[in-house]
Amino acid sequence: MTRRKKTRSLADKVTIRTGRRKDYRKWRHENPDEVAPSRRFVAKKQQQRKLQAARKLERQQQSAATTERHLTQSDEEQR
Repeated sequence: MTRRKKTRSLADKVTIRTGRRKDYRKWRHENPDEVAPSRRFVAKKQQQRKLQAARKLERQQQSAATTERHLTQSDEEQR
């Protein structure tokens, strides 16, 4: 039984399809429809996008409220 040489690079440990990383990258490039992200990753990203959209909406509402206040105060001062 032979022992495998230790390596620090995880890229060299990838053994899929033909056993060579370069071949796997080429296969992925040629077949993009067969390569899909995992369901867990997709769900995580959807959740992150929802959270980001909610935060953005909240920021926009806060900035709109502050600008309205400034406008009303300056209008009253001019009168």
